Amino acid sequence: MIEWLNDILVNHSSVQAVIVLSLLCATGLALGKVRIMGVSLGVTFVFFLGILAGHLGLTIDPQMLHYAQDFGLVLFVYALGVQVGPGFFNSLHRSGIKLNMLALAVVLMGVAFTLILPSMGIGLGDAVGIMCGATTNTPALAAAQQALAQLSLPVSGAALACAVTYPMGVVGVIFAFMLMRKLIVRDTDLARHDDEENDNTYIAAYQVHNPGIFGMTVGEVAGSSRTKFVISRLWREGAVSIPSASTVLKEGDRLLVITHEDDARAMTILFGQQENTDWNKDDIDWNAIDNELVSRAILITRPEINGKRLGSLKLRRHYGVNISRILRNGVQLLATPDMHLMMGDRLVVVGQEQAVANVEHVLGNAVASLNEPKLISVFVGMTLGLIIGSIPIVVPGVSMPVKLGLAGGPIIVGILMGCFGPRIHMNTYTTQSANLMLRAIGLSLYLACLGLDSGGDFFSTVMRPEGLQWIFTGFLLTIIPVLVMGITALRINKLDFSTVCGVLAGAMANPMALNYANDTLPSDRASVAYATVYPLSMFVRVILAQIILLALL
Repeated sequence: MIEWLNDILVNHSSVQAVIVLSLLCATGLALGKVRIMGVSLGVTFVFFLGILAGHLGLTIDPQMLHYAQDFGLVLFVYALGVQVGPGFFNSLHRSGIKLNMLALAVVLMGVAFTLILPSMGIGLGDAVGIMCGATTNTPALAAAQQALAQLSLPVSGAALACAVTYPMGVVGVIFAFMLMRKLIVRDTDLARHDDEENDNTYIAAYQVHNPGIFGMTVGEVAGSSRTKFVISRLWREGAVSIPSASTVLKEGDRLLVITHEDDARAMTILFGQQENTDWNKDDIDWNAIDNELVSRAILITRPEINGKRLGSLKLRRHYGVNISRILRNGVQLLATPDMHLMMGDRLVVVGQEQAVANVEHVLGNAVASLNEPKLISVFVGMTLGLIIGSIPIVVPGVSMPVKLGLAGGPIIVGILMGCFGPRIHMNTYTTQSANLMLRAIGLSLYLACLGLDSGGDFFSTVMRPEGLQWIFTGFLLTIIPVLVMGITALRINKLDFSTVCGVLAGAMANPMALNYANDTLPSDRASVAYATVYPLSMFVRVILAQIILLALL
């Protein structure tokens, strides 16, 4: 019995490696759900459990360890890129630019602090490891390790520094949120909304009282307006109809308009008067508004629709229906003719019952077909990501070429595949649960291997004077940029606290801090801000981790 246990848990083999990693991941994920003072570590507990197992002498074959670690990292960052890709470039407009600039300021403050650490007697490789741990950014650590290996320097110091400072990086951001909430945040900061455009749609009813548009067609009015809108229904003399571009507007017409919330005032000026009814409540029965028209959300499941522009389908001309909005990844988008459609989009179709049924046949609406995994694009994307990650990039002033590496290449390709894949008719769609599964498996494998690799020397490092110095400097590197930019965003940029938390959690690559914000704040704006800044912040950190080492060592 003892020999059998020794064979499957201790003696190096492929079976032993799979069993050890599986046990670490399963146990770590289970313990990660335990909350202490309202905070849980989640998947990060796998990392700490790996450190403990490594400290106790548990090892796996080094080649298996490095393979599983690299594969897990690639799988995680690629799946993350595909998930955020569809909204990534949109996030760089208007309010997205402001949020990303704030996040980059957090990143650059951390880099400046890191460059000071060598003057305190900390080696540059260790300093970069402290930065990665303090910002809970394991992909950046992987990039730093690759740069050190490129320079034929030991990589263990950076990994140990990251492991030692990682725990305080996790709780440091949450502590900063609690400190700001207690001492700085006002009640108005919890309710404030910025004035920039968002992608969510806004529905309102308007009465046509503007003499300037009497007798004009809907197409002419839309062409003369700078704001985008969709007219879903037109009520006239007790009858309801689906307006087209050639429909002539008359005084007293009632219009149900879908636009952005920031453009509601412009719509009032354009049409004449906004009614007081709130059409944005979740409990509205759209099919009970009138007896002639129905409203139905239809799922795009036909591959030939993937990547096409909405206007090219000519649904209004062929079927007499209107597409009022598009539901994508939990976000409502305005259904403009130039919108590229993706597998998994839900189109809200308004029209006669039979016409809507005909459109359903055109779009597919076969839910079961989306549950089939589209693995070809996953493997193709990871291959392209690794190829791009291995291309040397010459940076002026840096002695050796910089590579995007295992983390940078796949996340960039993932973002590009998620955003532009449908436009070249490549089906990159995965259900949200499938994407989360890929990310969770990849990150769990990576953290388990990283913990095992650094666990042997972890506790001895912590007990040394330099270990305590790493913990202290790492905590400062975590909390100072977060507090400085958090106060700046609240007081100078006038952002609400939920958005600030999302920006800071995304800039620090800290999903645990995001979970804390979501649990303690009523709005989901933290999640939106996190998704807006995370890709760019992650990319910049990965690149800077390499540039610092290659330029200064």
